[in-house]
Amino acid sequence: MNGAVKTGLIGSCVVLLAAGGYGAYNLVSNGSITGSPKPNPSATLISITPPTDPQALKQAQAFLASWQAGPTGYAKAAAGTDAPAQAQTDLSDYSSGLGLSTISFAGAIAGPDPAAANAVKVSFTVTAAVGGTTGGTWSYPDSMDVVQTNSGVTEVRWGAAVLYPKLAAGEKLKAGSIPAGPGQATVEAADGTPLTAAKYPSLAQIIPTIADSAEGERVATGGTGGSGVEITSATGTPVTTLKVFTKPTGGVIKTTIDANLQAVAEQAVLAPTLNGLPGSVVALNRSNGDILAIAFSGHSGDTAINAELAPGSTMKIITSAALFDDAHLTPSSPAPCLSSVTADGQVFHNDDDIVPNGNTTVEEGFAESCNASFIKDGYDDLVHGSDATDLAKEADNVFGLGNWDIGGGVETANPQVPMNPAGSNAAADLIGQGTVTMNPLILASVAATVRDGAFHQPIILPGHPQTPAAQAMNPTTDQELQQMMDFDAHNTMGTAEPRMNAIPGTGAKTGTAEVGPTNDITTNGWFAAYDDDISAAALVQGGSTGVGTAGYIVQSLFNADH
Repeated sequence: MNGAVKTGLIGSCVVLLAAGGYGAYNLVSNGSITGSPKPNPSATLISITPPTDPQALKQAQAFLASWQAGPTGYAKAAAGTDAPAQAQTDLSDYSSGLGLSTISFAGAIAGPDPAAANAVKVSFTVTAAVGGTTGGTWSYPDSMDVVQTNSGVTEVRWGAAVLYPKLAAGEKLKAGSIPAGPGQATVEAADGTPLTAAKYPSLAQIIPTIADSAEGERVATGGTGGSGVEITSATGTPVTTLKVFTKPTGGVIKTTIDANLQAVAEQAVLAPTLNGLPGSVVALNRSNGDILAIAFSGHSGDTAINAELAPGSTMKIITSAALFDDAHLTPSSPAPCLSSVTADGQVFHNDDDIVPNGNTTVEEGFAESCNASFIKDGYDDLVHGSDATDLAKEADNVFGLGNWDIGGGVETANPQVPMNPAGSNAAADLIGQGTVTMNPLILASVAATVRDGAFHQPIILPGHPQTPAAQAMNPTTDQELQQMMDFDAHNTMGTAEPRMNAIPGTGAKTGTAEVGPTNDITTNGWFAAYDDDISAAALVQGGSTGVGTAGYIVQSLFNADH
């Protein structure tokens, strides 16, 4: 260990240290490193001429030897820099922060520094035993600049980067426990089944969103901590992890998703009956708002929770509720199903297969989805001159439509039922056209509200706060809505009957919405329904009818639930 080491452009030094202590170190050619420290002139006296490579290497090796010697050598190491006081403090913080046991250096190479014309860069590799029983060996490449004064004295230009290349002024290194960070949590279904994008592709964006959310951070801090080395700020806040000895685990975030129903939904939106049309569906626990399944197909994004599309005749659920609450109509009230009806100058027609009948009731108009019935009664009884707020008030106050936070950082599109639509939109909104927009999540909640008689805001994390509706549903109104949705699902007049008749306890409403410019109108199919346990709503973009497209998706979920 005491033999001479030749200086040169490339030198190396590897020191084996006694366990738990600092070993002797001698890197200086032709002599020891003992003796009085060199003077440290002011930085203003630094020469514009850099030292030679051998001079710089010799100075760097002397500094490393003193650093290697441990706390007793830090003063001497610091004396060889251009900032002795700061260097000694930083070296001490490095040792204590890392729980340093031993340290060695190898492969010192001197050469010009392109970033500093008056300095020579000396590169080397650090190998440190850190962190005690929870730590390990940490190696990393490092470098320092060596300059000389006008009087020819060489010294290390000090900076935090001498200790570690990416360490900034004021930051420190710390070895020890490291918590799991956002994104490291495991996201599970309600029964503990891990949710993965491979198995449940519709959740591919939702899973990492939840893991990275505030809930994910809280779970991560409660997970199994690991150990490693990290950079911390001046206040001790972790900045970045540099080395992991033991990987932390992020704990578990449990969702409300039903793994079995989610698997059914994933297949249902790809069913051959849809002929490749993009479909989406949401299923809810109708009694508490828990989201049980979210699935979609196609390339237009998650339309199950983010679509903003006209819901067509499924909107007649809310329109009927407003007619019962505000106009005091009942399912047996007259609602003539004429071939057409005019409101605010716009002519509204029915589907071609609906036979005009001047004696139609609200229930019958609901079942066969007659637009004229709801335009006539709705425009006469819910629009009062320039005041067309009744529909929006029913939607917001009773059905809880608004800005929902389902939890986990998962964003959803808000429904739009304008408070005071202008012109003929006041009539068009009554049948789910005009300015009204929704998605399957919203309509699944509407169906659940009818079946349960109360609004429960949808959530994807158990216990997540739920905003209540401003107004309780009138029990009579609720009974009448269930009566009409049951009629639609089980009477041959009902448009939903082909999909729901064989499933007991169901109520439903179909919808077909026209979308696009007047010279290129297409249709979307909708279907909203409930059974004794769940509610669901589906959308098929390009579907010619709700029952012939979206209805198949909901039927698959209800069959799986029975």
